[in-house]
Amino acid sequence: MFDGIFWDNDGVLMETEHLYYQANAEALTQAGVELSLDDFRRISLCRGESVLDLAAGAGQGDSEAAGLRRMRDEIYYRLLGGEARVIPGVRETLERLHGRLPMAIVTSCRRENFLQMHRASGLLGYFDFILTREDYGASKPDPEPYRTACARAGLDPGRCLAIEDSERGVNSAARAGLVVAAIPGPMNLGGDFGAARWLLDGIHELPVLLNLD
Repeated sequence: MFDGIFWDNDGVLMETEHLYYQANAEALTQAGVELSLDDFRRISLCRGESVLDLAAGAGQGDSEAAGLRRMRDEIYYRLLGGEARVIPGVRETLERLHGRLPMAIVTSCRRENFLQMHRASGLLGYFDFILTREDYGASKPDPEPYRTACARAGLDPGRCLAIEDSERGVNSAARAGLVVAAIPGPMNLGGDFGAARWLLDGIHELPVLLNLD
């Protein structure tokens, strides 16, 4: 058994990555840019960069870029309020793990959006603490988010497990020295998960992996 488990949020606990894609695509349409799912996967989910930078090639200046980002954020916040869902099997798995060892969420999501999607999720009570994008400097795939989490928990990274669904998240945790279990969903098809120790088909496999059965 590990000394702690650190969970990504979007795509691991909550079904939200398709909503973030939708929000970016709708905003970019206003700038005359069509965002393909392949570009979103490559730029956002693999590299951790902003797809809104695609609008720079369409002649967007600084003020237009700021307006585009505000539009994207407003669309995303609205979508989260109505369509964010807990991924099937998550609640049952967290219930089995709760109290056995420390657990925390390490997400690249902004706190405002994170709280919006979790308003009715009922999941936050399972975790000892939460790190959102405001709680560290460099975002995934940089190792800083997971290093920050381990330092806060007072745990050796090599004794901790990270649960991730994206290439950038897997690389972030692995570079920080954690053991990684990847659960790539449909939004992360084609990613490179070579840095993960385990590649799982779904969260239902986690209890067996941790010898809870």
